[in-house]
Amino acid sequence: MNTNENQSLGVFQELNPNTLITPVEKAMGVGLTNLCRPLNSYINRVYEVEGKDGTGMIVKFYRPGRWSTAALQDEHDFLLELNDEEIPVVAPLQHITRKTLGLLDRIHFAVFPKKGGRSYDEYTDDQWFELGRLLGRTHLVGARHLPKDRITMAPDRSTRQQVDYLLAGSFIPVDLAGQFQAIADALIAEITPLFQQNEMIRIHGDCHFSNVIYRPGESFFLIDLDDMAVGPPVQDLWMLLPGYLEDSVAEAEMFIEGYETFRDFDRRTLRLIEPLRAMRYIHYIAWCAHQVAEDGLSRVAPDFGSHAYWQKEINDLAEQLERIRSGPQQVGNFF
Repeated sequence: MNTNENQSLGVFQELNPNTLITPVEKAMGVGLTNLCRPLNSYINRVYEVEGKDGTGMIVKFYRPGRWSTAALQDEHDFLLELNDEEIPVVAPLQHITRKTLGLLDRIHFAVFPKKGGRSYDEYTDDQWFELGRLLGRTHLVGARHLPKDRITMAPDRSTRQQVDYLLAGSFIPVDLAGQFQAIADALIAEITPLFQQNEMIRIHGDCHFSNVIYRPGESFFLIDLDDMAVGPPVQDLWMLLPGYLEDSVAEAEMFIEGYETFRDFDRRTLRLIEPLRAMRYIHYIAWCAHQVAEDGLSRVAPDFGSHAYWQKEINDLAEQLERIRSGPQQVGNFF
């Protein structure tokens, strides 16, 4: 990080009701009550606040150095486009400047309407169909144009960058760094050709059950598009599945049936699920490494950096590479 980013990170880490309520009031042009409740977030700082008229709002302060201004605007633009099409997302509110991004000491923030809901870790048949319709509509909008500054989810691009970041830092024990590099390089070489000639559009990018909430009387809502990316549409399916594709045939079929109500789904891209799973492993390791670099520890992986941690990650990547090399199983009508 440069000096400005370090200074901003210091302000970010010290955010509290005394420092954030007034900037939010000025941005929104409304008075707030004294309610300022911190909410769980591993990366950003998120608070529930309340207007004096009782309106609930969620304020998100984005971690400095993680996204450029253009990348944050990409997220907001996508959400606003989806909202304009009446696709259930939680879109940012306009400030009095008609913008959706504010600044506090070079820290970007946004204000969202408060939307309660619950997450499911199991879906009924009808809900799988509904999820497919939701993602089909989302990708119909996502395919309209590319973002200005978002990662491209491809092994020779995003995964290569993440591996290089891990190798350039002091995260990996010296005696295991060569093993990690060898297995990561082998994975990237193995799966890169599989991504050629596939459609790449704006996608949610981190579409797992915690980022889909259900509001009774309404529908499923997509939330938390921080990690929106350019990638294959199948990325927004596989993390919702309850297991490997061969164990989730019925769920995948219902999802695709709903999806194709609005948009064609290329079933050949189901072959990318295991490569995408391997990429997710590396993405998660790099995500933890960024936490350690910025905060001194990873709250989700307390043993990050230990010999045991890295040996397990290397073993998991080696097993996943073997699974990929053995090829996809014959699954229903998919392959």
